[in-house]
Amino acid sequence: MNTVYLGGRFMPKSEAVVSVEDRGFLLADGVYEVVPFYEGVPFYLDRHLARLRYSLDAVRIDFDTSDVGDVVRRLIVENGLEREDRSLVYLQVTRGAAPRTHWFPNPPVEPTVYGLAKAWKRPADDVWSRGFTAITVPDRRWTRVDIKTTNLLPNVLAFQEALDAGVDDAILVRDGVAIEGAHQNFWAVIDGTVVTHPATNLILAGITRGVVLELARGTGLRVEERPIQLEEIGAAEELFFTGATGEVRPCVRVDGKAIGTGGVGPITQELSKAFLALVDRTKQGAEQGTRQKPKEKAAAIAR
Repeated sequence: MNTVYLGGRFMPKSEAVVSVEDRGFLLADGVYEVVPFYEGVPFYLDRHLARLRYSLDAVRIDFDTSDVGDVVRRLIVENGLEREDRSLVYLQVTRGAAPRTHWFPNPPVEPTVYGLAKAWKRPADDVWSRGFTAITVPDRRWTRVDIKTTNLLPNVLAFQEALDAGVDDAILVRDGVAIEGAHQNFWAVIDGTVVTHPATNLILAGITRGVVLELARGTGLRVEERPIQLEEIGAAEELFFTGATGEVRPCVRVDGKAIGTGGVGPITQELSKAFLALVDRTKQGAEQGTRQKPKEKAAAIAR
């Protein structure tokens, strides 16, 4: 799994080189997207591409995304991941290489586009069934979290703080509100209602988050998109995270205190089963030619 995409070409990872003047390297001046695949079938690729377009427009990077769908599919093929249970493509677009300034290059330069593919694994059933732990940490991020930028230092520091504390995740808290996880969206079940923060500039509205909202409403669960107050966490019946590689991830202990019964709750289990069933339907519904098309459709991209 060593083939990457850089500068319009597929190449061995060992040959991929980015300029030291790249603004992604110097200024974190870029955006990224992560697309999960299940047995070679992309999961809601259209929504991931729409979010990439949104991020690019928000930071004013001029990049044509019309070929991106073919690129991410071909990366899966080039790395032999078509039959892998779970894999992903990471795609990053920076403003490009130019002398370091605090304003855009003038004249504009070509964006740097980098993509890689790799396999990932869902936690074993017994690990998932025990649930995961978290601590609360201050949310030190900027106020445009809705843009999926490469500037993730606050997330890195929060997640490392969690690892240093011997737990699995971090819940970011701003002004007394549990906003989201360090790399996943955050949910609570309060008085039987599924609650998650609304899609504002303070969260990255995950694709998985949107899917789980649809599943929850479709199964007749009561759903609210509203801020979760920090003091509500201790009284919640259940907590969980959602994300591209986290899927539906139960949280059973926060800051050393058990949540609800201390085990994975029934609503979390129900939503996880519904999500995995949707994944299976997505795989079954994919056209027979899905796994053969990438090389044919993207052949013109490799130059």
